[in-house]
Amino acid sequence: MNKTIFSKKRSLNPALLFILPGLLGFIIFYIWPFVLSLGYAFSDKAVNGSFVGLRNFIDLLNNKPYLRGLKNTLVFISICVPLNIFMSLGVAMLIKKIKRYKKLFILIFLIPLVIPSGSMVFFWKMFFDYSGVLNSILCQLGFEKINWLETSNVRYVIVLIFIWKNLGYNMILFLSGLSSIPKEYYEAAKVDGAGPLNEFVNITLANLIPTFFIVVIMSIINSFKVFKEIYLITGSYPHESIYMLQHFMNNMFSSLNYQKLTTATCILILIIGILTQFLFKIEKEISK
Repeated sequence: MNKTIFSKKRSLNPALLFILPGLLGFIIFYIWPFVLSLGYAFSDKAVNGSFVGLRNFIDLLNNKPYLRGLKNTLVFISICVPLNIFMSLGVAMLIKKIKRYKKLFILIFLIPLVIPSGSMVFFWKMFFDYSGVLNSILCQLGFEKINWLETSNVRYVIVLIFIWKNLGYNMILFLSGLSSIPKEYYEAAKVDGAGPLNEFVNITLANLIPTFFIVVIMSIINSFKVFKEIYLITGSYPHESIYMLQHFMNNMFSSLNYQKLTTATCILILIIGILTQFLFKIEKEISK
């Protein structure tokens, strides 16, 4: 009898003991507050708000600031995510071929991940300010000053900051994936007379599919985190070209409009959930 109980205890997965505290914290501080706030998405602004069905969702989809934020967010993701992925893959492949000072180059690309946001924002503001370093260089070269932070040019600044900050993270993921590809594959390809392009497509990309989809998902998630840098650089109401969904939700929170805030959050979570499931489904089909 004791042996049976002991064997059952031994069959429990020890990983559950490590996952459980984090899972409980996630449920208590994220899932449960979100579930409680769902009532605002289906009620009006009255103190004891009455049920209004989907009216808040319909009103939100006709709200110009929200639609502008949604459009800018989608444009930002469509620009930054592909650029960041292919640049980080290229850097990872170059570093993998380097024999000397490999760790130094890896460290250089990882530095942006540990720099505090305040210090980073101060540097970028000084660099792109109208009287900043970049415009001083342009003037010395005979060009006119460019108002980088208060015109549509600020979009390029934010794209640059996003790539600079997240390239090292994706590079590490790709380096891990590249290290798992057996060298014998490349040796056999060379024996068969395959060129560099064939090796890249049929060996490198083919074996990086799981890593590639993880990088895509993480890049999309990190693209929503760039709001902190945008906010610190340009404030609550930046140029309309970089007015993101997070700006809209932050302004709704400041004005205590919990109905629009919760409704926008529900739509955002729904979009991210559908997109993530779609990517996993594609990855599963390709990996067959």
